[in-house]
Amino acid sequence: MTFVSRLKSTTTAVSRLALGAALGLGLVAAIVGAPAKALAQAAPASVAEAPAATPSLRAVPQAQGQGPALWVIRDADSTIYLFGTVHVLRPTTAWGTARVDAAFDSADQVYLEISNPDDQAALIPIIQQHGLDPANPLSTRLTAEEFAKFDEAAKTIGASGAQLDVFRPWLAALQLSMAPLAKAGYDPQSGVELILKARAEAAGKPVKGFETLDQQIRILADMPEDVQLAFLRSTLEDYDDAATMLDGMVASWSTGDVDSLDRVMVEEMKTEMPQVYEALLTRRNQNWADQIQTLLAGSGTTFIAVGAAHLVGDESVQSMLQDRGIEVDEAS
Repeated sequence: MTFVSRLKSTTTAVSRLALGAALGLGLVAAIVGAPAKALAQAAPASVAEAPAATPSLRAVPQAQGQGPALWVIRDADSTIYLFGTVHVLRPTTAWGTARVDAAFDSADQVYLEISNPDDQAALIPIIQQHGLDPANPLSTRLTAEEFAKFDEAAKTIGASGAQLDVFRPWLAALQLSMAPLAKAGYDPQSGVELILKARAEAAGKPVKGFETLDQQIRILADMPEDVQLAFLRSTLEDYDDAATMLDGMVASWSTGDVDSLDRVMVEEMKTEMPQVYEALLTRRNQNWADQIQTLLAGSGTTFIAVGAAHLVGDESVQSMLQDRGIEVDEAS
């Protein structure tokens, strides 16, 4: 069975793609936070019209028990913490712990997937380059029935099918698949990265990124067009399961149950969507392991916060580091 036919036939496939982004792609906060109509406008004025994200030093509800998992790497003069995150959360999600706070406070610098996940002014021109295709509108690529469904779905994010007709399929699918999460109370401004970024900036800690916004967008934009269309069609068929599935994954993440995250997120994505799994996780984990190895050769303390999907499974960042002889321990 090809990936496209698997995606069409798997009832949870669209939820896996949406949740893969929620747990594995830092730009989600910026894309979901940007008005869809602003993204669709090709005029430069749209950048100014898009409201800037405003991360705040909000209090995080304290988790019961040990909370989310935290790992540590040490050598003679370096300490590196690895913390898995969720990019969109409900404001009421309890994930704060004393050990994460202590690790974060001890750090000289903070690494996120991208250093500017809240920078919509930087995002919109890149979206307009890689996410819009006026020469091939979606209305010519979907059936009349599908485009009618597209129009109805677009209304749930304050737009219309006509306004989003210029979207490439990957962007339309990502926007619409995140709509049920927003309806269920998930908010990119409550995502872990934006909160940690605000804390780091308030404390004067440098915030750096493993990737750029452009690199992250290209992960989705470079997927084959037939895969993008299959993703969009699946989104239109049924995306109501996404919130329920993310609830379960957040519960596992917030209690440090990495085995459950691996089983229901990473392993199923690997089986059902191998192309997406390779693009979203494996290749990027390898690149980040290279960068972490370079950091380890230096000195000081670094706190790394990346999507939780990158830190579970046989091809996690930790596993790749351990294959190189670098010891990774659970932080106490």
